[in-house]
Amino acid sequence: MKCRSMKIEDVEAVHKVELSAFSDPWSLSAFKSEMKNKLAKYIVAEDEEGNIVGYIGVWYIIDEAHINNVAVHKDYRGKHIGSMLMEYLIDRCREDSINSITLEVRKSNEIAQNLYKKYGFIPGGIRKEYYSDNREDAIIMWKQVREVK
Repeated sequence: MKCRSMKIEDVEAVHKVELSAFSDPWSLSAFKSEMKNKLAKYIVAEDEEGNIVGYIGVWYIIDEAHINNVAVHKDYRGKHIGSMLMEYLIDRCREDSINSITLEVRKSNEIAQNLYKKYGFIPGGIRKEYYSDNREDAIIMWKQVREVK
């Protein structure tokens, strides 16, 4: 397995990961739009055959990275791909002089919360009824990547 920056030709494969991972997935056109967004940075995880099996997407806003989405194909879960993506992202944020990373995660998604906590994210607040599909609350989590001077 390896991680790399996402390319436009990866969009359909990333969308397949999205469809396998979420009950309320992003559309293919949303991913195509993200590839044109100057703030967006996407990272993909590939298996040994070059198949995209996971991805993570962030927006760089000044010195902060906001994670928009993280997904691992349902057939590849439990293989530490989420960890690999998080480590790659954190390293890239350090290289790019990003000070902090933030995200929202479903209150019920304890697996994702545990992954984020493993990498030093801490809960910082609640967004009430954040998710449109079921009005579930989101937990806002933050990680300091670099010490702010």
